[in-house]
Amino acid sequence: MKPKFPLGQTVATPGALTAIIDAGHTPTEFLDRHVQGDWGELDEEDRHENERSLVDDCRLLSAYRLRDGTKIWIITEADRSSTTILLPEEY
Repeated sequence: MKPKFPLGQTVATPGALTAIIDAGHTPTEFLDRHVQGDWGELDEEDRHENERSLVDDCRLLSAYRLRDGTKIWIITEADRSSTTILLPEEY
C-alpha cells in the first residue's frame, strides 16, 4: 500500500529501541503500520485527530504495545521532517 504521508528522518530513542528489540520486534513493523494510518491503541478522538492532521499537516501520533506489554509511541512532526519512536515516559 502507498504511504499516507512521508516519515522524514526516522529516529528512535535508545530506550524505545532496546524495548523493541528485547520484545522480539523490529522498528520497521511499527513504522509500516504508522505510515499506513494504523494508529494502534488510540482512542476514537485521537484517531479522528490524526485523520484531520493528515489533511491539515499537523503532528501525527501512534501508540502500540509490544509483546511484553511495553507501550511505544511514534510521532511524526507536522512538517513531516522527522518521525520519532519513543517510550511514553521519554516524552
